[in-house]
Amino acid sequence: MNRNARLLQLAVLLFGIWAWAPSAHAQADFYKGKTITVYIGTTPGALYDQWSRLLAQYMPKHIPGKPDMISQNMPGAGHKIVANYVYNKTKPDGLSLIGSIVPSLYFDQLIGRKEVQYDWAKFVWIGSPVQGEYQMYMRADSPYKTMDDVRKATEPPKCGAQGTSDTAYYLPKLFEETLGTKFNLVTGYPGGPEIDLAVERGEILCRAFTIEAFLSREPYHTWRKNGFVRNIIQTGRKRDPKLGDTPTMYELMDRYKTPDASRRLGNVVLAAGALGRPMLGTPGIPPDRVKILRDAFNATMKDPEFLADLDKRKFDLDPTTGEELEKIVKEAMSQTPETIARLKKLLGE
Repeated sequence: MNRNARLLQLAVLLFGIWAWAPSAHAQADFYKGKTITVYIGTTPGALYDQWSRLLAQYMPKHIPGKPDMISQNMPGAGHKIVANYVYNKTKPDGLSLIGSIVPSLYFDQLIGRKEVQYDWAKFVWIGSPVQGEYQMYMRADSPYKTMDDVRKATEPPKCGAQGTSDTAYYLPKLFEETLGTKFNLVTGYPGGPEIDLAVERGEILCRAFTIEAFLSREPYHTWRKNGFVRNIIQTGRKRDPKLGDTPTMYELMDRYKTPDASRRLGNVVLAAGALGRPMLGTPGIPPDRVKILRDAFNATMKDPEFLADLDKRKFDLDPTTGEELEKIVKEAMSQTPETIARLKKLLGE
């Protein structure tokens, strides 16, 4: 290479650095003086609300420019109101996030429910502080000590649920499809606490929901201490150490020789557990701001003050990165017509 060519190459390189530097600096300063709104799909106090507010409290110091983060509750329709709003009504500027959302909302899109106005795969996935595998508890004084007992029962146990989109409804239905069990599902309860009260009164015997919630608060601490309930199944691919005696759905599918088509249905439903309590943003956020938000989330997961707060609350931490969530979502949304038809049946469509 002659001298003139080398000088030309150096000039091009220097121009590239000069052109890039202001842009990079502008992105680093984008959030300075700005406010990020964290939308929450539940009323105050629920775990989704608590996680959203924790992230809004600790993430800003890890975002260049240290913006304010405020929380705004937008409950209703099992989180579909907040999902529709952020997808359609907020700008893709990285200033509107959903703090934590029901991870099974993609069911509604897959089966074509008309109230869905979002494309689950197009949201920007920031991260999830926990994974959300599930369990089912059963009153310990009932005759149903194991899932084998449920399979053999002449009278199915009564379980409570809010409605067909509730974990407490679709998980027992999934067990029926994959394990050959049968449950009598009583719907219409306003929420989880009302279902638990019905269990205490003896009106029903069982409920399915996240392991995280079962291990994190009352009345379950007292129930476990008193032996009031037992866990008869969990959904992770491996047993949660705190539920070491409880078999997984995958173990039981192997034992009962579940057909491949039913296993595929199980995989699409249980992908929700791998998503946990995800934080997400408006589709179309510029890639550099997505990186800023994801880096801030990842840094928060290691923040000593954040970790101390979790210890005080007795919250578990098992984070998943935004990149991992994005991959899980893409796989969950790629389903065959047969699987979607079975999902519709499972959800009562």
